Amino acid sequence: MAAQPEHPLIPADRVNGTDVVNPAGEKLGKIEDVAIEKVSGQVAYAILSFGGLLGIGAKYHPVPWKLLKYDTEQRAYVVPMDKGALETAPMIDESELSGWNDELSREDIHRYYAGYGIGPYWL
Repeated sequence: MAAQPEHPLIPADRVNGTDVVNPAGEKLGKIEDVAIEKVSGQVAYAILSFGGLLGIGAKYHPVPWKLLKYDTEQRAYVVPMDKGALETAPMIDESELSGWNDELSREDIHRYYAGYGIGPYWL
């Protein structure tokens, strides 16, 4: 059984900046932000920043929150992807980080991650 975190809840501002790794421990990026569905309060996506140097040229990928698993030993979220899979994942523009609306892209995002066994957050 996986170790439980010392505290089961975390404020959103402490999630931002947390590393995201793959099962091999390879760093894929960090959580730039989280997208929360306003009505239900459900976390829909982690917005993962990937690549770039000092934030310049980074790409932003909305990753379904249900895909992330927190690893207490690595102090990071683990996703079952490698860098190549992340590079081809749906992206959003940096300008969309504050106030992004997924209505036009949610089906593409769901189709991409369906192979990982993750259902849409809106169902």
